[in-house]
This record gives sequence, C-alpha cells and structure tokens, in this order.
Amino acid sequence: METMKLSVPNISCGHCVMTIKNELMEMAGVKQVKGDPDAKTITVQWEAPATRQAILNLLAEINYPVAA
Repeated sequence: METMKLSVPNISCGHCVMTIKNELMEMAGVKQVKGDPDAKTITVQWEAPATRQAILNLLAEINYPVAA
C-alpha cells in the first residue's frame, strides 16, 4: 500500500475535504482519504489498480488540483 500527502490550495472548508474524500473513495484501490482544511492538505492511501497519476488526474477533474 502506498501513501501520499498532497497540498491542495482550493480546499477552504470541511465540505471540500468531504467532496474530495467521496470522489476518491469511489476509485478502485483507494483505501483511505484524510483531509486537513486548515493546512489545505489531503493524505491518500491506495493500492493497485489505483495509481498516483490517476489520483492526481481525478483531483484536477473535480477542481481540486494539487499544488506543483
């Protein structure tokens, strides 16, 4: 299982975190999503078939792109 912590500048509240969590948890292989609206970060744990790039792509699709 892999874990990554991402900076997501568009997070402004707990609702944003819940939106991200709901979307990512629908992806096959994503096991856990935690968010911190104050720090504007999310932490994702996943395994195959999910990939880092697929997670980043989904975040961009739902208007929560990861900071470069």
